[in-house]
Amino acid sequence: MIVVIQRVTQASVTIDERVKGQIGTGFLVLLGITHTDTRDDVGWLSRKIVSMRVFNDADGKMNLDLAAVEGNILLISQFTLHASTKKGNRPSFIEAARPEVAIPLYEAMIAQLTMDLGKPIQTGEFGADMKVSLLNDGPVTIVIDSKNRI
Repeated sequence: MIVVIQRVTQASVTIDERVKGQIGTGFLVLLGITHTDTRDDVGWLSRKIVSMRVFNDADGKMNLDLAAVEGNILLISQFTLHASTKKGNRPSFIEAARPEVAIPLYEAMIAQLTMDLGKPIQTGEFGADMKVSLLNDGPVTIVIDSKNRI
């Protein structure tokens, strides 16, 4: 699994001109799932995301996690994170998991993040054409690949 975490002051996702999810301070998390991902990846990444200390403390240092700032999460599935651009100019998405693998893991990530954060998270809709809006704070953007834990 690959996640792109963006620290935001606000973010929202719109589907068919209707706001599906929105948050204030917190993380916009883009999630890419590949065919070799498992629930172990879900648990590890969820703990990593919720514990990420990238919010400023009183001294202006990135030292606080989501709980400390009462932040929220907006989770968006994004298969394009597994794009291969090695050949030509049209990306290949062969490494992105098929829906029968990806949907259960996406739903598991929603449940795990909700549990680890201690409150419901906001989401997009798997496979939908979504319009994502955000105000990146910092900017702070972090990429984590669960296959590169060492």
